[in-house]
Amino acid sequence: MDLLPKSPKEFGSIDYWEKFFQQRGKKAFEWYGTYLELCGLLHKYIKPREKVLVIGCGNSELSEQLYDVGYQDIVNIDISEVVIKQMKERNAGRRPQMSFLKMDMTQMEFPDASFQVVLDKGTLDAVLTDEEETTLQQVDRMLAEVGRVLQVGGRYLCISLAQAHVLKKAVGHFSREGWMVRVHQVANSQDQLLEAEPRFSLPVFAFIMTKFRPVPGSALQILELCAQEQGKPVRLESAERLAEAVRERQQYVWLCSQLYRKAGLGNVSLDLCSGDTGEPRYTLHVVDSPTVKPSRDSHFAIFIIPQGRETEWLFGMEEGRKQLAASAGFRRLITVALHRGQQYEGMDSIQAELSARVMELAPAGMPAQQQVPFLSVGGDIGVRTVQHQDCSPLSGDYVIEDVQGDDKRYFRRLIFLSNRNVVQSEARLLQDVSHRAQKKRKKDRKKQRPADTPEDPPAAPGQAIDKSYLCCEHHKAMIAGLALLRNPELLLARPHYDVIMFDVDSKDLTLGMSCPPPAFVAQPFLQKVKSILTPEGVFILNLVCRDLGLKDSVLAGLKAVFPLLYVRRIEGEVNEILFCQPHPERKLATPELLEMAQALEQTLRKPGKGWDDTYVLSDMLKTVKIV
Repeated sequence: MDLLPKSPKEFGSIDYWEKFFQQRGKKAFEWYGTYLELCGLLHKYIKPREKVLVIGCGNSELSEQLYDVGYQDIVNIDISEVVIKQMKERNAGRRPQMSFLKMDMTQMEFPDASFQVVLDKGTLDAVLTDEEETTLQQVDRMLAEVGRVLQVGGRYLCISLAQAHVLKKAVGHFSREGWMVRVHQVANSQDQLLEAEPRFSLPVFAFIMTKFRPVPGSALQILELCAQEQGKPVRLESAERLAEAVRERQQYVWLCSQLYRKAGLGNVSLDLCSGDTGEPRYTLHVVDSPTVKPSRDSHFAIFIIPQGRETEWLFGMEEGRKQLAASAGFRRLITVALHRGQQYEGMDSIQAELSARVMELAPAGMPAQQQVPFLSVGGDIGVRTVQHQDCSPLSGDYVIEDVQGDDKRYFRRLIFLSNRNVVQSEARLLQDVSHRAQKKRKKDRKKQRPADTPEDPPAAPGQAIDKSYLCCEHHKAMIAGLALLRNPELLLARPHYDVIMFDVDSKDLTLGMSCPPPAFVAQPFLQKVKSILTPEGVFILNLVCRDLGLKDSVLAGLKAVFPLLYVRRIEGEVNEILFCQPHPERKLATPELLEMAQALEQTLRKPGKGWDDTYVLSDMLKTVKIV
């Protein structure tokens, strides 16, 4: 039986509703949820002794169920004579104090201030089908009547899908009247969207409009959003911000419904914000691994990224997260990054805070009461200490922070908050070991240590910088390129102009090249670089260019000035290190280049000089090619 109207306009037609209830018969029709789905919110905003008017009651069982739990002063009105007759017959004997009246809600017959609550479940949505002038005028009459029959301090409680035009009209009307406006998400609306055949594609909200006594000349607006049934309402500064917040909730619930029904939606990420401040607190990435064989324990897991490690390839890049998910062995893995500027007590408190929310992102097919594991590296949430933050006129807000790495050593990083997942610069901190602590360690080493004694904890970070440390693969490749100097002793004897290195990022995000800025590869500038480079010298450039046409143009320009051009691509990154020399006859074959890299390393490994043993220069040059 087709009960849907041919067009939304028919929702406002008396004839449509008469026909609807004749065809529907006595079977109840519940807009936007049953009593069980709405009772938590209704009991929060309606007291049992209050006088309640239900507008557009239809044949819903909502009034009957409210009556049966103690809300007995209820008047129901509807424009359909058919449904009013049905409801009177259904309730005459069992609920004698509840009344049903055929009445037009735009022209109600009640005296002013007759009710303490006006309850509307889907009626405003049914009437406000578009924004044509006649429709808006009808809605204005309806809302004016709601305001007239409510007492001061009374509430208009409207259950709605909060579509943009409906929210705009309701909030605009009542805020202009000086009422307090609160929009409250219905808790169980999430479950409706996770049904196999969902009733609606949007979550359900309640508008709670509280009538205040008019204050002449006052422009005060009270606008609030409550995103959880028992959560604290958040005060918002404007109707536009309230609409934006509702839209964010709708998009989130829609995303959850899509994730429930489908796997492999692509790179899905979202921020979870603090309910008190509205600031982002967690960033979540949803990673599906369709090749993982389904089993009871392989459906779903949460991975907490330790603070400060969200910039690492495994956690900060899509391909890295896919690798992490595949190795973890779950059909769906959600990685959770912790935001700087937020306080976290520990893994247990994070798990308690996230448990309910992340379950909304779970895939279909999870067994009932399935425990979802929370994973991490080393079982802790890492260490992050902000040392300084400020705003640069050129790069915007930035922060300098100390973080603890995988090896428990500390690193100091510069992060531009406009690109918060990229480490702009990083230095390793030397351990702060006092003279007294050194003497004690020497004594302890003389004693025989039992096999089961735990290792000493890492020393706290000091302020001294480990000058031998290079944080990036492309930095290591740039240093390895010094092997192109035929006499590495030149580095120690006369360091000027034998080597020129560029690793400069561009602030123009519209270009397809983020490093270096175009001016650094312009012909006049390159000629100046060549003019200050010794004949045996090398110009080393970090190139990050996603535009293939632009990259070809840059390489052609470099070759015009530096005919001998080597390239070393960095695996898993866009970076390419270019080694440029002015004389093509000095070209080196790979074996000779590797020998020179070994000689360079021996030169640099001088007694008393710092050296990072985690990389070998010759290894960095094995994949070098001539352009």
